Parts: sequence; structure tokens; C-alpha cells
Amino acid sequence: MSATPCAALREWLEQRHAVVMAAEGRALACLEKGDLPGHAEGMHEKARLLAAIKEDVAPLLEALPADMDAQERERLHHRLRAFSASANNALRLDSLFYMSALLYPEDHKPGQPDDMQVFIASLTD
Repeated sequence: MSATPCAALREWLEQRHAVVMAAEGRALACLEKGDLPGHAEGMHEKARLLAAIKEDVAPLLEALPADMDAQERERLHHRLRAFSASANNALRLDSLFYMSALLYPEDHKPGQPDDMQVFIASLTD
């Protein structure tokens, strides 16, 4: 049985999140070893992956049910645009600090879900 459009969106976002976190993990491993170029490349990869969300997810948004609540549809579009916009700003500024902070609220504590995980958990069929 084929997944619903909302389930497909959630699965795609979970996969993208895993790839983003892997890039961040590689960057942090490089930083721990003193490999500053490797750290920078990993953070740039994280930001590029997040920046591409708006465009990459477009087909999945198009597949959402026509009868979906308009406010919910706008919430999805807005949040996904926000992930992309923040990442594009970090890349434009070429700020590793900004890139490292992507997905994390100011009061984020280790072990807590990041903003993308919270968003994914909010998706319902």
C-alpha cells in the first residue's frame, strides 16, 4: 500500500534531517580533531541541504490533498520556507556560527529535539 502524501512528506523530511545531522556530525568530528577546513565544509554542507529544502520538497507539497485545511497547508509551506531562508542567510553571510545554530532554538539543550524534529512530529495524516 502506498503512503499518503502527508506520510511521504514526513518520511522525506526524516530522511533529510538524518542527512543534515550526519553532515553536522562530520563537521563536529572535524572540529574536535582541529580540522577547521573539514569543519567548515561540513557546516556548509548542512546549510546547503537545509537551503535546498524549499525546492526539493515542492513536489511533495504539490501532492498534498486538495481538501487539506488551508491554514495547515500554509503552516507547512511557511515552516519549510523558513528552514530554507535561514540556511540561505547563513550561506550568504558565510557564517559558521549561524550554520551551526541552524535548527536549534536559543534555549536548546543537548538531547532535546531540534526545530526540524519538532516540526516533523507535528505532521499528521
